[in-house]
Amino acid sequence: MKKISDIPKFERPREKLFERGVRSLSDLELLAVLIGSGTKDCNVMTVASRILKVLDKGCDRVSAKELQEIEGVGPAKASVIAAALEFARRRIRPEGIKISSPSDILPLISYMSNRKQEHFICVSLSGASEVIATRVVSVGLVNKVQVHPREVFADPITDRATAVIVAHNHPSGSLSPSEEDIEVTKLLKEAGDTLGITLTDHIIFSRKGYFSFLENGQMPN
Repeated sequence: MKKISDIPKFERPREKLFERGVRSLSDLELLAVLIGSGTKDCNVMTVASRILKVLDKGCDRVSAKELQEIEGVGPAKASVIAAALEFARRRIRPEGIKISSPSDILPLISYMSNRKQEHFICVSLSGASEVIATRVVSVGLVNKVQVHPREVFADPITDRATAVIVAHNHPSGSLSPSEEDIEVTKLLKEAGDTLGITLTDHIIFSRKGYFSFLENGQMPN
């Protein structure tokens, strides 16, 4: 992981924010701006990376005390991150968003499109097709992620969800489903039917766009 001093000035997170706007920053860079600095033993990008790994696991409601368990995160950094997460929740409120078509979830997950590993995501939906929660179920390799129905449906069961939409990013940029993607979709559809939770769609996305199994008539019966 490069130190800030090793990065050309125009590519440093704070300078990049002012020159190109906040939307140009990756999640890692946004966290680096928020926490401001690293520690004697860890540079700011390393600390930000550790925080991001925790948040990517779906722990977006992590407390300030829990954040302090991350190496390099003290009370000041923990309080800033916890406050930022709560502020975003109050303003954005993804819970309760009405899903009219599967692609409506894209604004909730598109920030994952630039990740270098595959992230498998599950969106729990209520009987009124409103978002209950969005979670990262599993993180895999560059071109592969292992996922089991037990992991996918554990939280939707607790949520009392009636349906789910699953999605994963393709770091390669390709939007074509692999044979494994097709098999996983079939497996999850069968598991959902057994549990009484409908698998509405499986979406593959990247920076180039998205592929919907439902919209392309490839959802298993």
